[in-house]
Amino acid sequence: MAGKIPQYFIDDLLARADIVPVVDSRVKLRKTGKNYSACCPFHDEKTPSFTVSPDKQFYYCFGCGASGNAVGFLMEYDRLPFPEAVEKLAASLSLEVPREQLAPGQVKRQQESQNLYQLTEKAAEYYRAQLKDHQVAARAITYLKNRGLSGAIAKEFGIGLAPPGWDNLLNQLATSAEKADQLERAGLAIRRQDSDGGQGKQEPGRRHHYDRFRNRIMFPIRDQRGRTIAFGGRVLGDDKPKYLNSPETPIFHKGRELYGLWEARQANRELKRLIVVEGYMDVVALAQYDIRCAVATLGTACGEDHIQLAFRHTQELVFCFDGDQAGRTAARRALEAALPQMQDGRSLRFLLLPEGEDPDTLVRQIGGERFDQLIDEQGRPLEDFMFDLLGEGINVQTMDGRARLSKAAAPLLDLLPAGVYRQLMFQQLARRTGLEQDMLEEIIATEKARTAKLAQQPVQPPQLHKQPHERPARSDVPAEQHQPTSAPPPMPGAADEYEGYEGGYQDFAPPADYDYPDEGQPTAESERSHQVPTRRSGQYRLPAERMLIALLLHHPQLAQLIDDDTRFRNSADADLQLFAELVEVLKTRPEYNLNQLLGHWRAHHGADSFDTLAKLANSQLVTGARMLAINGQYQEYDPQTEFCDCLRSLDQATEKLRKRELLDQLRSTGNQLGEEQLALLAQFRRK
Repeated sequence: MAGKIPQYFIDDLLARADIVPVVDSRVKLRKTGKNYSACCPFHDEKTPSFTVSPDKQFYYCFGCGASGNAVGFLMEYDRLPFPEAVEKLAASLSLEVPREQLAPGQVKRQQESQNLYQLTEKAAEYYRAQLKDHQVAARAITYLKNRGLSGAIAKEFGIGLAPPGWDNLLNQLATSAEKADQLERAGLAIRRQDSDGGQGKQEPGRRHHYDRFRNRIMFPIRDQRGRTIAFGGRVLGDDKPKYLNSPETPIFHKGRELYGLWEARQANRELKRLIVVEGYMDVVALAQYDIRCAVATLGTACGEDHIQLAFRHTQELVFCFDGDQAGRTAARRALEAALPQMQDGRSLRFLLLPEGEDPDTLVRQIGGERFDQLIDEQGRPLEDFMFDLLGEGINVQTMDGRARLSKAAAPLLDLLPAGVYRQLMFQQLARRTGLEQDMLEEIIATEKARTAKLAQQPVQPPQLHKQPHERPARSDVPAEQHQPTSAPPPMPGAADEYEGYEGGYQDFAPPADYDYPDEGQPTAESERSHQVPTRRSGQYRLPAERMLIALLLHHPQLAQLIDDDTRFRNSADADLQLFAELVEVLKTRPEYNLNQLLGHWRAHHGADSFDTLAKLANSQLVTGARMLAINGQYQEYDPQTEFCDCLRSLDQATEKLRKRELLDQLRSTGNQLGEEQLALLAQFRRK
C-alpha cells in the first residue's frame, strides 16, 4: 500500500510548479498588471474578482474568499482529495510522487480498508444488478415509480435491491469463510449466534453468517470521494425496522457522513446552499424535482461533525424538517450543534413543514420550483427561529418573561464564536429583553458558576442498559442498528450472578438452521460511551478516547508515556487509531508544538482529519471547579494524571467487554467452560 507523501516533496513540488498555467488550463486568465484575473470559478459573478499572483503563487477571490496554492486549486476545482491533487500536479511536471514506508500496523489497516472499499462497491454493483434482473424486482420498481422516481434518478443514486433470502449476497461474494468474515466487517453479513461458542460450534472452512440486508430497496451511502462505504435499506414487506442502516465499520462512521453530499457536489459546480432533511427518500425525491442540493443524516441527530462537513462545501444551510413535535425537537438539536460553527459570513435557516408533510410528499404535490420558493419565502433565519423557539410560552412583556428568555438564550449565544455575528446576536437579545449586553454576560457567568457547582457534586453512574427516551422515528428515517427489540431470556447457572446483561433479537424468525442474531451485544466502544469516569481533578467534557487526543495536542510530551501503541492501532475505534498516529508523530518529532503538529497533519492527513484535531485543540479539557481529593485537599489540574486516568478508563472498558464475551460463551456452551475460562470467571466474581 502507498504510504504518506513526504513533506519535503510537497514543498519542492510547490516551489517548482507555476500556479498560472494550472489555473489558466481550467479558467481563462487575463493579464492585469503583474497579476492575472478572471471571473471566479467558485461562485457566479459578472465582474472578475478572482486574482492569481505569480509572485506569491497564490489565488484569491475578493467576492467569495476562495484562496490557496496550486494544490488547493486542484482540490477545489477538480474536486480531488489532497493526495490525488499532489499526484496530478506532479504528473504535469513529469515528477514521480515518493511515498514514505509505513509501519506494519499501518499497512495492515490500509489493506483492510482497501478490501472493505472494494467489497462494498461489489455489493453495490450486485444490488443494482438485482433491481434489473431479479424475479422480485418488479415489486421494487413499482414502489419506486409510485414514489415518483425515474430510472435516471435511481441510476444516479445507485439504488438497488437486496432480494429475499438469507445468503444471496454471501453466495455472490463470499467464496470462502475468510470472505464471509470480510463481509461481516463491512457490515453486510451477520454472524450466526450458534457459531460464536466453543470449538465444536465452528467448523473450519464453513460459513457462519447470513445476509444483513434482505428484501429491501438499497440506497448506497457514498463518501466525499464517491466510494460506497455503507448502505441503507427500505424494507419491501412488513418486517421491522422499516429503514435499516449498515452498522459502524472501519470505513463508515455515521456521525461523520451526509447521505447525498457526493451526488450534490457532482451536480453543482458551486453549492449555493445545502438543504438538510431527514430521510433517504427526501433527498432522492428532491433531486427528482431538480433540487440537487439536499443531504440527510444517517439515522442520527444532526451533530457538530455534520455541520462542519456541510459548511466546508457551502456558506448556507437550510434545515427542512417535519412540522410535528419530533421535527421541532430535531431542529432544536441541529440549532445547538450549529451555533459553535456560525462564523461570520455563514447563514443558517429553518423550514418546518406543515404537520403530516415531509419534503418527499410536499415536493410531489407542489413541484420543485414552488418548493424552492417556499424555502426562500418561509425559511426562517437562525436568530428569528431561535428566539421564537425559546420564547414559546413566555410573555416577554413582563419582567419575569424577559428574565426567563435571557436566562434561556444567553448560554446558547455564548456558544457562538467571536465575531460580528456574535455581537449582533447579543444585540438582538438585548433589544428583545431590554437588558444591556454586560448584564447578559453576567447571566452567562452566573450560569457557568452554577454548572461548575453542580460538577462538584458526586455523579451517579447511569444504568448502562436503560434505553434513553428518543424521538419517534419517522418511517423513512433509518433506525438505529443496535437497539434491541426485546429482552433476552434469563441465563441459567453461574450467569444468574451477574446483572445488566443485555442482548437483542430480531423481530422475525430465520429458518431452522439459523439461530437468532444477537445484534445488541456491547462493544468496547459502547462500553466506553456509557461510562461516567470519576476524575480527581475535574469533570471531563470529552469521551476518554478524544480526551487522550486533546491532552496530546496541548501537552505533546505525554506521548512519551506510551511504550506500545499496538492496541490503539489495531482498535476498530477511529479516535484510538488517530491517537496512535499522533503518538507516533510526537515520538518521532518531540520538538513539535501545537501549530507545527497541526501544519504537519494538514499536509499528510487531509482536511477532515485536520478539522478533527483543530476542533479538539480548541476544546476545554477540564471544566468546573476542582473536585475534593485525598485528605480533603483540592488538587490542581495535572495533565499526566488526566492522561493516565483516561488510559485506565479504556482498560476498564476492555475488561468489561471480556466479561460479557465470557458470559456469552457461557450461554452458548451450556455452562461448560474450560479451566482457563473458569479461572477468568472466578476473577470476575471476586471483582
